Amino acid sequence: MAEKDIKQKYELAFTYLKNKQSISAYNLFLELAEKESKNASFRAGLFFMLAAECKVQQGKESYDEFLKAGKFYLGLAKKEKPYNARQAYLCAAKCFLRVSQYEEARKAFEMSKKYIAKVEEDKRPIVVVDDSPAVVTKLESYLKKLGYKNIHTFTTGSDAVRACKKLIDSSQNPIVLLDMGLPDIEGDIVASHLLDSKLDLSIILITADEKTTPRVQDTIRLGTTAFIQKPFDIEDLKRAIDIAESD
Repeated sequence: MAEKDIKQKYELAFTYLKNKQSISAYNLFLELAEKESKNASFRAGLFFMLAAECKVQQGKESYDEFLKAGKFYLGLAKKEKPYNARQAYLCAAKCFLRVSQYEEARKAFEMSKKYIAKVEEDKRPIVVVDDSPAVVTKLESYLKKLGYKNIHTFTTGSDAVRACKKLIDSSQNPIVLLDMGLPDIEGDIVASHLLDSKLDLSIILITADEKTTPRVQDTIRLGTTAFIQKPFDIEDLKRAIDIAESD
């Protein structure tokens, strides 16, 4: 299934869910889960869990869908690189807990701990998109203190989109720190383009705007991961990155 088709069905399913059309939402999420599982995509587990939540909304038992998600993540973990394998084991553990499969959850969690040392040596690339040299310098300094070395900085949205797509195409999993006000393309448009390329991409908004402003809320609804309001300190950045890393 093409990325554009996945995004359209995903958005339609959420519209159904928002409108309490749980059965229609369930059918779409399940269709997406089954197709994405054939591609060994992390999103398959997410879609199984969303299908489960549709059943919860109907007041029905969601055991089968959470169990499928857990088993999918468990299988995926055995094929992935260290960082993704650890995340897959943790996702599997959470799914097994939801269906009271405590021993399976414990085993998955214990497997995830074996990857911690490797993950610390192999942190994800960071893409900084901000047209302020002072903010970029500040972010680079904080990121290095947090142990990140693979840092890419851009002052325009168009350059950032091209660079992120190259990272995604090379099977890397970047975290994007995105300013809302850029000289060429607004941050919400950049976020939309990036999420078209990778639906589960980690995007952290960094802006002087209040979180309640319409354009920030619209961008968050696209599927961004976290929000930081300027001015910020290293603890604000760490909290947001921790959310992205645990996604």
